[in-house]
Amino acid sequence: MTNLWFYSPLKNEKESQKLANELNISPVLARLLVQRGVTTFEEAKKFFRPRLEDLHDPFLMVDMDKAVERLSSALSSKEKILIYGDYDVDGTTAVALVYLFLINYCASSEIDYYIPNRYTEGYGISYDGIDYAADNGFSLIIALDCGIKAVEKVEYAHQKGVDVIICDHHTPDEVLPDAVAVLDPKREDSTYPYNELSGCGVGFKLMHAFAMKHPIEGIEKQLFRLLDLLAVSIASDIVPITGENRVLAYYGLKQINEKPTLGLKSIIEVCELADKPLSISDIVFKIGPRINASGRMENGKKVVELLISKDIDFARERSAEINGYNEDRKSLDKSITEEAIQLVKNNEEYQGKKSIVVFNSNWGDQDEDERRDKGVIGIVASRLSEKYYRPTVVLTQSNGLATGSARSVPGFDLYKAIDSCRHLLENFGGHMYAAGLSMKVENVEEFKRCFEQYVSENITEEQQCPKIEIDADLELREIDKKFFRVLSQFSPFGPGNMKPVFCTHQVHDCGYSRRVGKELKHLKLEVSDDSEYRMNGIAFGKGDVYEQIKYNKLLSPRFSICYTLEENVFNGTSTVQLMVRDIKLD
Repeated sequence: MTNLWFYSPLKNEKESQKLANELNISPVLARLLVQRGVTTFEEAKKFFRPRLEDLHDPFLMVDMDKAVERLSSALSSKEKILIYGDYDVDGTTAVALVYLFLINYCASSEIDYYIPNRYTEGYGISYDGIDYAADNGFSLIIALDCGIKAVEKVEYAHQKGVDVIICDHHTPDEVLPDAVAVLDPKREDSTYPYNELSGCGVGFKLMHAFAMKHPIEGIEKQLFRLLDLLAVSIASDIVPITGENRVLAYYGLKQINEKPTLGLKSIIEVCELADKPLSISDIVFKIGPRINASGRMENGKKVVELLISKDIDFARERSAEINGYNEDRKSLDKSITEEAIQLVKNNEEYQGKKSIVVFNSNWGDQDEDERRDKGVIGIVASRLSEKYYRPTVVLTQSNGLATGSARSVPGFDLYKAIDSCRHLLENFGGHMYAAGLSMKVENVEEFKRCFEQYVSENITEEQQCPKIEIDADLELREIDKKFFRVLSQFSPFGPGNMKPVFCTHQVHDCGYSRRVGKELKHLKLEVSDDSEYRMNGIAFGKGDVYEQIKYNKLLSPRFSICYTLEENVFNGTSTVQLMVRDIKLD
């Protein structure tokens, strides 16, 4: 598919110029700030220098006072507390963070954690988990990254004599569970100033509120030392890195790069990232998938055991084991994705459709290996969505139901599309770009029809093709050391604050560009523009355009490039290089 290039809408140019003068920076950089809602010197100061003091008061969250009171009561009465979390990165990091903080204030016999089995219990608070709590004397469950729709489960816990505090960030239904406290910034009655926290972020706010209520010396420092876990959650759950999340991610990355928790450090080592400064991108593509692999292939509890470990030998052994799960996951991901693509290619029903819904019962849970297959369904949905650029649902059979995952395309609200089919579903949950769902097998065909109808009526033409949003045009000579230094301070990058994409027109090959890689699929570029300033760059997957853009003494072709900027360190020398996203002949 050919990428559509379009420019981010220009905001107030006078405002941008004023900010450029006040900050003594390039007008292009000032425009980027205004696009991000930063319009004054003071706002720029907060943007470039996040402070923990700028975090919102956790007691602004509805039910926070109830949650802290119940937690304080449990700790003072030496009740047994069960930290319960989802099996993905957000859930397991949340459990690890809350456990590592609270273990300082109670005996190890008074606190434990529980991660549901993905295949036998499914997502969220489970009856098995509640039974485990009741049978083992736990009187309080703190549910992290799940529980917002667990109305019946919380009632069951009441009957078993177990109280529940819910810390979730997913969209609630009209009826909330009758828990001791329901902490969720997406509640309709929420007055909390920021509603994009991760599940781990909501758990962190509960611990921060507890720390504020019990101002023991050093208690906040103990909590802030765990922000590395929260940064992993924010990056992996693809929540916006804006507002409060930006502050938390900034300090979490700082902690990761300076003194990560032992378990996280061992994962960093197995990713071969120990000798470089880590970014959000490293978490998304390296660290997060390994943590997720444990929940997909085995049990998320193994990750929590690693993340809370104080034993270096155990941590390294467990990290190597989890890395093995990730290799198995990649193999399964590849094979099932290929099967799913064949289902779409060979079936005429998908021709002309705006959505994709594939169902294969053989990816289900008949035995141990096939249960593992189910664990990569979400990844397969992502692959199909990226390939065909359509909202995608991938289903398999599990516990007698058709169950699976859904992924969206930029700009399209997947959650609303699934919600329009709720009369056909047994359960569903998620957000705009990703969701999980289950239904009776006999409802699959009607779900396909209903889902397609909503998508076709609501998706825009622009949302149906891959696009690259360009932030600004640049001449290559504008990319000097100061420009790159200021641009680097826009990090951490992620949703809501993506790495800026620039465009330079009328560039040409200087004669040294070449195809690289095992199959010559990539381009190593040296280009110049009308300013006669030269820069090096890399264009992954663009080897096929080499013949069209290569240097020619008689008539060197002119072309446009869109790119991001990255530091390249080679033999101790640092240079700025272009990470070319796309190339178009002028």
